[in-house]
Amino acid sequence: MVIERIFISPEHGAPQVECERITVQAGLGPIGDRNFGVTLHPGQNLTLVEAEEIERFFAQHGQAPDLSVTRRNLVTRGVRLNDLVHTEFVIGNVKLRGVELCEPCSIMGNNMRTESLTPAVIIKHWVSRGGLRVDVLTTGEIVRGAHLQTDA
Repeated sequence: MVIERIFISPEHGAPQVECERITVQAGLGPIGDRNFGVTLHPGQNLTLVEAEEIERFFAQHGQAPDLSVTRRNLVTRGVRLNDLVHTEFVIGNVKLRGVELCEPCSIMGNNMRTESLTPAVIIKHWVSRGGLRVDVLTTGEIVRGAHLQTDA
């Protein structure tokens, strides 16, 4: 259960920037990300997605995988994120709480569209596979390669 990739996007609609490490602030999210401090509803601090789900999607459609395409902050490997809803867990020295599934939206569908894949098909595929929204409970640093640990 490892953090394979880390991404932030400094501005709404801007390309994601891959990072080796990010600092996250309790209740606010990753410093430097477009959603830092946005607290309209629980689970907006940070988003996670499974590398295996991204790779499965691209394999099913005969394309090379792009781990940044979902626009989630953290790409994990070796953990079923759906199991972490309503669960506290730790990445590095940061304590987090899984709030809800990060369901696909029209932005994700449009970003992943191709001549043969419509946004509707993409969104349908990603329902219940789009990752996890979390609240950041403690301030700290998340580093690429850090392990995700649960008590379960």
